[in-house]
Amino acid sequence: MNIVVCLKQTFDTEAKIVLDSKGNIDGNGVNLIMNPYDEFAVEEALKLKEKFGGEVTLISMGNERVQEALRTALAMGCDKAVLVNDPALDSPDEWVTAEILAKVASQMPYDIILAGRIAVDDGSSQVAVRLADALKIPSVSCILKLEVEDNKATVTREIDGGTEVIEVSLPAVLTAQKGLNVPRYPTMPGIMKAKKKEIKVLSLSDLGLNASDLQRKMSITKFSLPSPRKGGKQISGEAADAARELARLLREEAKVI
Repeated sequence: MNIVVCLKQTFDTEAKIVLDSKGNIDGNGVNLIMNPYDEFAVEEALKLKEKFGGEVTLISMGNERVQEALRTALAMGCDKAVLVNDPALDSPDEWVTAEILAKVASQMPYDIILAGRIAVDDGSSQVAVRLADALKIPSVSCILKLEVEDNKATVTREIDGGTEVIEVSLPAVLTAQKGLNVPRYPTMPGIMKAKKKEIKVLSLSDLGLNASDLQRKMSITKFSLPSPRKGGKQISGEAADAARELARLLREEAKVI
């Protein structure tokens, strides 16, 4: 079985985000990691490989630092990686990203394409479904369970208020939700092997693409940080008096009742 995993490098979820003088996110000194939801996709790909055999290929976009996240996934057990790194790719939107990833995927065999259901930096949840559309194959998002048999996948996916079971023919794009599995940690032998595994770096021209044909359909005009949280307020006194004061504060200050 040939499995492809779309992987993104994101800011550490515990990183403190600051804006530079131009109002853009300042990445200096910020720790970068594999997108946490992509870890579930990597783990599921490795489980499929262990059950059916085959190969797990990672595909990603970005600068040279993205290789750090790719090496982590290779250390977990993935076989090889493809990174699209081109100076013409200046802050691509979800459509551009999906078109490029689709071009990469179309040049390799695949039975299943896995990705995280969301990236923790932009939270758009668009790339995977756009990728499926570009490849003209079905997609299922937010999967919590995956079973593969006879060229079809039976998936349990999260929906509002519950779950639903969907059967889909392969190839297909599936996005992983928290709860699908528990990602493994890279072992020391895995880390050493990862250093020798191939990361193929491609430019747009290597893919037969032109930057002029990949104009963003969405632009970000401004970033802003949320207002800092105000300190809490402690109400003292007898229970009855404190309850009346609490009700007054909720009504007059918080305006929630």
